Amino acid sequence: MKYKILSLAGLVLVVAGVGTLSLRLWARPSTATTEGSDAVASTTSAPPVAAGDLAADFRLQSLAGKEVSLKKLRGKVVFLNVWATWCGPCREELPSMEKLYEAFKSRPDFVMLAVSEDRAGRPVVMPFVEQNNLHFEVLLDPDNQIGDAYNVTGVPETFIIDRNGRIVAHHVGGFDWSRDDIREALNELLNSKES
Repeated sequence: MKYKILSLAGLVLVVAGVGTLSLRLWARPSTATTEGSDAVASTTSAPPVAAGDLAADFRLQSLAGKEVSLKKLRGKVVFLNVWATWCGPCREELPSMEKLYEAFKSRPDFVMLAVSEDRAGRPVVMPFVEQNNLHFEVLLDPDNQIGDAYNVTGVPETFIIDRNGRIVAHHVGGFDWSRDDIREALNELLNSKES
């Protein structure tokens, strides 16, 4: 099982290429940004959450108004993406997330959560999601709970969480999630009974 987790993490590392996928334990200092800018750095200086760490629980409202808790998703593989409507790389990445979601939505053990960090919340996020025809679950986090709990260093930032609540992959920056190798790695993780 450890081989499969390491294979998934390694695969994401390889395909990320220029991106900064982390299986890392070091801090990444960054500079502040203002909402409305396409810059994606944040002010955190704490080390980012690393692959292998237990994912922090959270409770957030979805656009549909229901409360979503990571703890209640235990036993499922969770694709957790942190984004904002004002973020250029996020807007570029979302269509590939939609394709990945479409490929896995029939799997009852797979959940895709896109956590919006937009301070304005639902009035900004709902029209954006509708206009872009996104069907995966979108959560609202105007108070940056996820950013704080996961030491998010910028948006977009993605965490793949296994059935036991452990982060098996962590990627900072935009990425093409619709790639065949990503689908294969997720299939392997989903088909593993130990993940």
